[in-house]
Amino acid sequence: MRTPLEELCLQIKILKLGAIASFLRKALDPPSEEAVQLAITHLMDLNALDRNEELTPLGFHLARLPVEPHIGKMILFGALLGCLEPVLTIAASLSFKDPFFIPLGKEKLADMRRKVLSKNSKSDHLTIVNAVWGWEDAKRRGNRFEREFCWDNFLSANTLQMLHNMKGQFTEHLLGAGFVSSKNPKDPISNINSENEKLIKAVIVAGLYPKVAKIRPSFSKKRPMVKVYTKPDGKVNIHPKSVNAEETEFHYTWLIYHLKMKTSSIFLYDCTEVSPFSLLFFGGDISIQKDQDQDTIAVDEWIIFQSPARIAHLVKDLKKELDSLLQERIKNPQPVDWSDTKSKDCAVISAIIDLITTQESNSGRGAAPRGGESYYD
Repeated sequence: MRTPLEELCLQIKILKLGAIASFLRKALDPPSEEAVQLAITHLMDLNALDRNEELTPLGFHLARLPVEPHIGKMILFGALLGCLEPVLTIAASLSFKDPFFIPLGKEKLADMRRKVLSKNSKSDHLTIVNAVWGWEDAKRRGNRFEREFCWDNFLSANTLQMLHNMKGQFTEHLLGAGFVSSKNPKDPISNINSENEKLIKAVIVAGLYPKVAKIRPSFSKKRPMVKVYTKPDGKVNIHPKSVNAEETEFHYTWLIYHLKMKTSSIFLYDCTEVSPFSLLFFGGDISIQKDQDQDTIAVDEWIIFQSPARIAHLVKDLKKELDSLLQERIKNPQPVDWSDTKSKDCAVISAIIDLITTQESNSGRGAAPRGGESYYD
């Protein structure tokens, strides 16, 4: 109920039908008050509604996109940050379904092929991007190559074509709203940063936050595995179909996920390893607390990092600039002019991209949470 309800809430506001809860109470089969309140809170967390339950500029655009609000936010950020096409692939797959299938008796081989396609990204979402790029390349070479690529990698050509069509539809919406200058998802201007894996992961955070999980190493001598925890559920497992299911060597200690499944236990169906800077810049509100020569920097007061005081304040200032810039861009949509290197917008975005991209892999371990970890036990 929750996801379509969020879309319905935005439609109520864009059609100016009054307070959401009051309007929905008149429905023939009204949703529960709790479900309505949850949807409103989530839209406020997304910054689609303000605290007075009015549409923000972001909410206005999300209401016009034919996807769930959080996926719409991911699409807008992909356009604004110059990594449009891979983000559209991820958005289409999350809205429809991923293109992989698993024939009975060939589960191990299918897992191995997905792992190869992941290219060590430690991301189910980027695995789909790599699969689509591989399919497009094979398709250009002819029908036989396309069939072989799909067969070898356990991919559905029909699903891949559907994802391709959806990306075109999304781009037409973005063009109509003024966020891009071409209806081609592969337009070079909109994809100046599309090879930047860490930036794409940060955009995934922008859409899927607060669906965050914490990785902790397991010190079992028999089988070195990681333990995974979420704030609402405590200990969870990574689904066997995920490319991260058997992973033991993560660069960072955080995952972002889209779907949870509950069977014998709770599984994260799809997940992506993300860096601390991705969470700091594209997660929730950040706050700083003093602690001698170190500062503690927190996202929404529960994702906590230690950081030198100078870095903590730099991040907070840059985050404020980014939020302001994105708000302005969403209020007055236009493609980012990446050639205008002297503009403040370009300088702020470039500084954040540099921080996200050049952050050393081992700094993820150095930014380990401190305190407030009772839900990980």
